[in-house]
Amino acid sequence: MFKIKRIYEKPDEDDGLRVLIDHLWPRGLKKEDAKIDHWMKEIAPSDNLRKWFGHKEEHWQEFKSRYKKELKDKNELLKQLIDLGKNRKVTLLYAAKDEERNNAQVLLEILKKK
Repeated sequence: MFKIKRIYEKPDEDDGLRVLIDHLWPRGLKKEDAKIDHWMKEIAPSDNLRKWFGHKEEHWQEFKSRYKKELKDKNELLKQLIDLGKNRKVTLLYAAKDEERNNAQVLLEILKKK
């Protein structure tokens, strides 16, 4: 079972395995405070896509489409995530302020279909 959570939120027991899925380390957060189990920066959107998106609402639909295309080339990483999620909870952690439009939402959508 997968869920998403902003990394700045307090960790709790219900999180299960905590996996950071951003390419960049979250600003202002000490690694020891993050309580992550894995950092899968390779599954994050490319730098070019991330910069183009810029968390602009008007770019959201196109960002989703482009990121899904990028994820098609990352089947091995998706498989690793799916394997991590077998028989346990996995929380995908992201840093974006926008809780509705971010890479974690797209990744969660893909994982739920697999």
